[in-house]
Amino acid sequence: MDLIGGFIEKAKRLKKRIVFPEGMDERIQRTAERLSREGIAKPVLLGKKKDVLSAVEQRRIDLSGVEIIEPLDSPEMPRLVSLYCANRKGVKTGVAERLLKKDIIFGGMMLTAGMVDVMIAGAASTTASVIQASALTVGYKPGISTPSSFFIMVLPDGRILFYADCAVNIDPDFKQLAEIGVTTANSFAKIMGQQPKVAFLSFSSKGSATHPLVEKVQKAVCAAKEMAEGTVMLDGEFQVDTALVEAVAKKKLKEPSSVAGQANVLIFPDLNSGNIAYKLTQYLAGAGAFGPVLQGFAKPVSDLSRGAKVEDIVGISAITSCLT
Repeated sequence: MDLIGGFIEKAKRLKKRIVFPEGMDERIQRTAERLSREGIAKPVLLGKKKDVLSAVEQRRIDLSGVEIIEPLDSPEMPRLVSLYCANRKGVKTGVAERLLKKDIIFGGMMLTAGMVDVMIAGAASTTASVIQASALTVGYKPGISTPSSFFIMVLPDGRILFYADCAVNIDPDFKQLAEIGVTTANSFAKIMGQQPKVAFLSFSSKGSATHPLVEKVQKAVCAAKEMAEGTVMLDGEFQVDTALVEAVAKKKLKEPSSVAGQANVLIFPDLNSGNIAYKLTQYLAGAGAFGPVLQGFAKPVSDLSRGAKVEDIVGISAITSCLT
């Protein structure tokens, strides 16, 4: 079974409720139709109900099994406004009411309140907007101050690697890099059901080069080990061949490592290297690239490329459902 097919089958068993704030987008409507029809998840669309229904009728989309909520007319609005004010001290009711008129903020508060299990947005919104809305409503997991993302890379030989961060943090400091490493390890364990082996990457392997950029990664490894408290297998700094190829790791490293040569989670030192690496792997190696999937929030939120196709959105819906 292909990777996404496996996630879809797992999502069918979980039957999570997913809110899509961009309910007027045709791709979102067609995704909701498929999720509902195939029993992958229980989609909830936000938007003006009359406009959504008119659009799907013209597009010949069947949303008969899909819940459509118009935030301004929702009886849940007062409760969600009160919850927002309670979670963010000092925010006045009038300010909260204006914020929750935005579908993406309303969706985030639905997630916070437990009305849904997942929020997926970005078809018509920037990544920055999705992250900002999620930070305002859902907030971060305990101990996490930096949202990040990962790509699931499926190599032609069947190997599966997680790459992070390839879409959000441009130049993370060592503490942020440590958070990205531990968070991605937890995402890998939850989604794949396997033990993550996390390699922090650099142009140096265990001190083979000296430079402030190398030192940042070294400090990140130390911080990540302290943060994980021995619960995650992680190591570095490694050059990528040292991280992935056992024969190279044996030649380059003086001490044995439980990660070197066996890594399945690769942590890149900045967005330049991460974004370039995932695209090279995708286009030159012919790997499948699924993501970016957001992580670090208190509850599952995912971003979409504004060029995403229905098939992509269905896949992200299944993957994100597995993070609950």
